[in-house]
Amino acid sequence: MKICKLFCFIILMGGVNNAPVIAAKNQPRPLEEIYFKIGYTTVEEAVSEFEQHFKKDVKLPVRVPPITFTHHFGRFNNLEGDVNDSLEVVFLNEDFPGLHFKIDIRPVSHKIPWSVNDTHKLQNGSNAQYINVANFNLLVFEREGWQYILSVDKKASGQVTAEVLVEIANSV
Repeated sequence: MKICKLFCFIILMGGVNNAPVIAAKNQPRPLEEIYFKIGYTTVEEAVSEFEQHFKKDVKLPVRVPPITFTHHFGRFNNLEGDVNDSLEVVFLNEDFPGLHFKIDIRPVSHKIPWSVNDTHKLQNGSNAQYINVANFNLLVFEREGWQYILSVDKKASGQVTAEVLVEIANSV
């Protein structure tokens, strides 16, 4: 009987000692690791690659939505030719997955046409198109030869209204 208890005790202790090793294998990877693995870099690096590719400066908005972000990444999408080449800047909160803000920039010569829900006037007199698409609200506008697409998750629509997106567009 003592041998059986001792055997059970050894098995239990071995299981307990192995538990942290098993748990460590299943821990989620850091957000940075995931994004860097799929081609994102720092915003500065992505902007530099984008500007060098198109041989033209690009301006990012100074403002961001009134949401707390824990991370921001950039990615220059350099596909074959220039038609689908673009700059992506994403802002994320690792604690609240539904709080994404993204800026896509591409040359106006290769802009994406949209079906417009609403139009807003920007400070420079140009129009911005407010669009509802699937799970995102978008504000699309053109400035200095670039098409900007600002997108935010609909989950954040209480905090990030069309007017807030217009303020962000005006900060370019």
